[in-house]
Amino acid sequence: MNDQNITPTTETTASVAATPLRCLIGAIISGGMGYAVYSLMIAIATTFAKKPIHSNNELVIKITSAVRTLVVGIVALGSGIFAIVAIGLFALGVQLLLQNFTKAKNS
Repeated sequence: MNDQNITPTTETTASVAATPLRCLIGAIISGGMGYAVYSLMIAIATTFAKKPIHSNNELVIKITSAVRTLVVGIVALGSGIFAIVAIGLFALGVQLLLQNFTKAKNS
């Protein structure tokens, strides 16, 4: 139980500056992933619509409907989050680009 042999670890955090190009690339990646998740959501919803529930039990029908709604809803939420991130990154890139132009004019 002697801690003399343990070397202390130092955490170094390197902050990377945001640039308009990085923001644009991130927005394109996020937008592409958002579109992919949206396409997946459409495929899931279409599959659920083509396969009706075959049961006479009302409880089974309600639970199945709830599960299908939750699955489509969660995938839609993921698609929406990727879309919002893409819009935010694009707006940040535009903001940084405008800041660079105003700094260049003021200098």
